[in-house]
Amino acid sequence: MGRFSGQAVIVTGASRGIGAATARAFAREGAQVLLTARSAGSIETIAGEIRAEGGTAAAQASDVSRWEDLADAVQRCRDLYGRLDILVNNAGVIQPIGPLATSDPESWAHAADINFKGVYHGLRAALPVMQNQRSGIVVNLSSGAATSPLEGWSHYCASKAAATMLTRCAQREAKAGVRVVGLSPGTVATDMQVQIKASGINPVSQLDPSVHIPAHWVAQAILWLCTDDAAEFAGTDVSLRDEDIRARIGLSVDA
Repeated sequence: MGRFSGQAVIVTGASRGIGAATARAFAREGAQVLLTARSAGSIETIAGEIRAEGGTAAAQASDVSRWEDLADAVQRCRDLYGRLDILVNNAGVIQPIGPLATSDPESWAHAADINFKGVYHGLRAALPVMQNQRSGIVVNLSSGAATSPLEGWSHYCASKAAATMLTRCAQREAKAGVRVVGLSPGTVATDMQVQIKASGINPVSQLDPSVHIPAHWVAQAILWLCTDDAAEFAGTDVSLRDEDIRARIGLSVDA
């Protein structure tokens, strides 16, 4: 029996990278997982692979920038599994990378809708359910960009900073038994880093790919944040760059 046996989990942005690794990790630990992303085919494939390995998973096409999509995802989770125990607000985009002065207002605003309003939509849909249950955890994927300005990333830095404040506000309002926490994973070996590297803008694009941590490290950190051992971090933004945090999770070079 896994650590999350019987619990119902929604992971947004679950079609690849951190989201896909997190959905798989929860399923291996006994959770019933609903994968959401805009790319329906990808999440259907991953959900099918999870089921083939003996896990419980379903997929639902969802755009986090649309409130109705998140509300529908939460309802689908309840219809399938009878409850919602954990929401991982993972969906995010790095494009459009480029100078603020020449940015396209529509594209800039849409990125903010995903990275910031998407977190709000998830919280707004999940919190009433969790508060009625008197239990539940929301993990919001943050970034060092929330506190460190970087050229070419005005949309990303600003929206991640806003999402970090949402974590703090939501925890202030959380009822007994409900926890909201952020996770700043650092640079991760995903498709996003490929896009960053190709841009050639700011110091992050100059990093050697060998320094990026694997997506399954982040998945392990998310699962740990949903355990009692991490309850003290409610309302904060936990950094996976912190060696003490890595040690508590059990991460190492060979993890």
